[in-house]
Amino acid sequence: MSQAEALELGRQAMMVALQVSAPILICGMIAGLLVSVFQAVTQIQEMTLSYIPKMVVVAIVLMVAGSWMMTQMVDFMTRVFENLPPR
Repeated sequence: MSQAEALELGRQAMMVALQVSAPILICGMIAGLLVSVFQAVTQIQEMTLSYIPKMVVVAIVLMVAGSWMMTQMVDFMTRVFENLPPR
């Protein structure tokens, strides 16, 4: 495997990681922002109020997009193993 191929493999791995983690991170960020706005408006400063909605949103995103995420990762690993040089 040449240096260019190794760099391309690393780039593809980072892109797959970004694609797989983006739905969870974006939805968690939006949920956190909404809870923060709610806390600022109502002046309720309960610490557990910020964690529970984010955990629920992340669980829902995993249930909805989990199969797509797994498919993306399996496809990437299949491509990696198919492109390994034979011994």
